[in-house]
Amino acid sequence: MRSSGSGSSGGGGRSGGRGNPRGTGGGGNPRGSGGGGGGRGSGAGNSRGAGGGSQPRGAAGAGGRDDKPKRAGKPRPEERRYDVGPTGSHEGPKSGRGAAARGGAKGGPKQGQSTGRGRWAPATSREYDARAEERNRERYAGKKDIKPPKTFPGAEQEGERLQKVLARAGYGSRRSCEELIEQSRVEVNGEIVVEQGLRVDPEHDEIKVDGLTVATQSYQFFSLNKPAGVVATMEDPEGRQCLGDYVTNRETRLFHVGRLDTETEGVILLTNHGELAHRLTHPKYGVKKTYLAHIVGPIPRDLGKQLKDGIQLEDGYARADHFRVVEQTGKNYLVEVTLHEGRKHIVRRMLAEAGFPVDKLVRVSFGPITLGDQKSGWLRRLSNTEVGMLMQEVDL
Repeated sequence: MRSSGSGSSGGGGRSGGRGNPRGTGGGGNPRGSGGGGGGRGSGAGNSRGAGGGSQPRGAAGAGGRDDKPKRAGKPRPEERRYDVGPTGSHEGPKSGRGAAARGGAKGGPKQGQSTGRGRWAPATSREYDARAEERNRERYAGKKDIKPPKTFPGAEQEGERLQKVLARAGYGSRRSCEELIEQSRVEVNGEIVVEQGLRVDPEHDEIKVDGLTVATQSYQFFSLNKPAGVVATMEDPEGRQCLGDYVTNRETRLFHVGRLDTETEGVILLTNHGELAHRLTHPKYGVKKTYLAHIVGPIPRDLGKQLKDGIQLEDGYARADHFRVVEQTGKNYLVEVTLHEGRKHIVRRMLAEAGFPVDKLVRVSFGPITLGDQKSGWLRRLSNTEVGMLMQEVDL
């Protein structure tokens, strides 16, 4: 047998005797037995659970390991309670109702929270909030609506505020545009604006800053330094490089103002403002264009007078508005010619008719728009001041 001894209630286990280390009775069974100190099982001096009712391994008696008091902690998921009403308690089990009913990050009403002083704040439900909102509405139902005071006269008029229109046109932030108004630099329909918040109609009102018209619509204005060899058209059926290649990524369709022959370099304007483009090229408004031409001399002193008096061409007389010699290196001359006509190859034909064929021609200005240090092939957006000067040039 695995267990021997006196068979009394005080000695049981795998090996009997008074000093059984694993199954002695009476004095604290280390593995948890019942009665008076059995072995793995319980009973009165049994071996492995025989005796006073054979109980399963680790069954309850007095002093079992499962009979220790449980440590207080978080409840198990099936024991948690999720109250959705204002009077619910946070204790006791309750069947789960899903993440939406529990509240928190996944929706539903918020759960009650501890106030930090041992008190528990009850959770509030949507129904409770709705009733509170309804009571507030009933409380203020009979009172008149409080209207804020008008910050300026005519606030209920249609249109946009002037400073907002100026800011959208590129004159800076709204605060900067308000400063322009305070300095009396803005006028609408010929009258200087002296108050903030004036409402205007950008489509019909004429707005000017420092005497220059503001382009309030979604117009675009660009200046391109056209390289030699680029065709001055937006599309070329022969596949040659053209102006359209420089503006292919634009959402708005642009078109060129005037033309330059393929071998001529310099300023050419691109825009979607049809009326401005038409007036800039119309002889009635006489917008001046300036060219630099390289010719081979010597040249007579009266060459400028000849050009100003007029040169007979195949399609009539052509006159220059201004002529001067910019630079001379031996027989090489760099001359400047200014005229307001826009006939085809007019500068080349005039100088060739005078006896000085042009080797290289560059247009350095179109009205108030100058070439400056803009590199060949570069496209730049015109500033608001430059656009205003163009419009002033053609009475827009």
